[in-house]
Amino acid sequence: MNAYLSPSRFIDSDHPTVVEFAEKHRGASRDPRDQAVSLYYAVREAVRYNPYTFSRDPQTLAGSYALATGQSYCVPKATLLAACARHCGIPSRIGLADVRNHLSTPRLIELLKSDVFAMHGYTELYLDGRWVKATPAFNSQLCELFDVPPLDFDGINDSVFHPFNRQGKRSMEYVVDHGQFAEVPEEFFFAHLEKCYPHLFGEQSPQLLGDMQSDLSRG
Repeated sequence: MNAYLSPSRFIDSDHPTVVEFAEKHRGASRDPRDQAVSLYYAVREAVRYNPYTFSRDPQTLAGSYALATGQSYCVPKATLLAACARHCGIPSRIGLADVRNHLSTPRLIELLKSDVFAMHGYTELYLDGRWVKATPAFNSQLCELFDVPPLDFDGINDSVFHPFNRQGKRSMEYVVDHGQFAEVPEEFFFAHLEKCYPHLFGEQSPQLLGDMQSDLSRG
């Protein structure tokens, strides 16, 4: 379990701000499951989900970076939860999957040229002798906007996706699961994204990413 307990480049459980955040939100209970649940909700709400913050800069994958900016997408939020867990002595790792989002905005689908979100990130925590999935990406305010119940986490059952929203419309589904990793596999991560979205990695990508940020500011 050493690999799942040790600080790493992106799961930077020894970073001072991560340590401070984890200590603040681990709760008073000594039970690892209680602490994991408390940390899950803290990460889910403290960092606003924002897919437009994607960057080709690897440093933006770090949990400490998501904490510092206060907004990020699924992978840095997953590394932040994993980092907090490791600080508290809870083994953790990162899972990556391609998902289809049926509730994405038309503008985002247009920019991605796909309704498949490649390399969606989630966290796996080792609790009570087994790995449990936790997805802290989507804060409650965002879920309310899309009329999707926020994902709860009890430390016992996997918290992945509600497949439908409150109206019974399909919300999200897994397309490909790439597996679990002790650290974000940087080369594989960016190579797969480039394969899926080559236009975001070409000469015009800075302008496209700028358009994504402008789209966000317009609401």
